[in-house]
Amino acid sequence: MQPRVIVTGQTASGKSVIVSDSRPAPVTVSALPGYEFRRVWGNDAVTQLPADGSPTPQPRYFPPKHGFRFGYFMLPPDASAKLEEMDMAAALAEMEQKLPGVAETLEPDHPGMHTTDTVDFDVVISGEVVMELDDGVEVTLRAGDSVVQNGTRHAWHNRTTQNALIAFCLVGAERRR
Repeated sequence: MQPRVIVTGQTASGKSVIVSDSRPAPVTVSALPGYEFRRVWGNDAVTQLPADGSPTPQPRYFPPKHGFRFGYFMLPPDASAKLEEMDMAAALAEMEQKLPGVAETLEPDHPGMHTTDTVDFDVVISGEVVMELDDGVEVTLRAGDSVVQNGTRHAWHNRTTQNALIAFCLVGAERRR
């Protein structure tokens, strides 16, 4: 699936316009065959309106407090098994280059498990995934299912033979220490 993205904005006179109509290319990491990450939109601060529809810089994959990200990721079949077989050092280095900040959220002793300071709104667009939480708690999500993750430790698994596509919106949060 090649998701289409329409971006709107406003002219100086306040007229609503279409700024762009595109199909963002996926970011891939060679050490994670089959994974695709599409960063569609985001901001590192509270968005000011009206906006002209110009993208803002987002140097890191996950947003800071008050920021947000919107995108998609493709999870290939048997992803958890592939994570366990890969050269983790090479994968982490490439991730840091292409998806800055992702590698530092991953747990080396539990491949795929990660925690971020975000509230995540995830919707399964196609396929089926298993979301794993602490103590091995798992829930199966199918196309149309959604999850709201409140900064929880989790991992995604695809135990089927088909790719799974997940849309997400990540909202930066502040974790109490």
